[in-house]
Amino acid sequence: MKTAILGLLLATLATPVLASGSHAGGHGEIAAGEPGDKSKVSQTIRISMKETPDGKMIFTPNDFKVRKGQTVRFTIKNEGELDHEFVLDQEAKVMEHKAVMEKFPDMEHDDPNAIRLKAGKSGDIVWKFTNDGVFKIACLVPGHYDAGMHGDVTVADK
Repeated sequence: MKTAILGLLLATLATPVLASGSHAGGHGEIAAGEPGDKSKVSQTIRISMKETPDGKMIFTPNDFKVRKGQTVRFTIKNEGELDHEFVLDQEAKVMEHKAVMEKFPDMEHDDPNAIRLKAGKSGDIVWKFTNDGVFKIACLVPGHYDAGMHGDVTVADK
């Protein structure tokens, strides 16, 4: 009986710890496409992430157009003073993920469509856009999306 109670208690306590830690590959298939092959990059898009003096948080630029089938390197630099993220996904998934991040703000990502960068740091995401449509980029650190840190990637055949 003690073993069963102890097991139940550990399982209950472990769930929040795991949820607030990191997650890898937890999103399943990503509608925007798939990780790209670095040797097939046909365009590099440089993006800065930062806070503005009036309290906004922004990606510059925050609106992109790419071709379906194209492989893009996003070179992302955190020019702000806070940690920021770059997450690429369809809007519904971004909003779902945003809600989880609000509950577990220290969650870290190990997903091919996301990167979290400390102030002054840079990183790359190489992405192949296999589907057309409009997808979101967002910073899902709690409060950042609401302060304006999001944008759109429009993918079309032409």
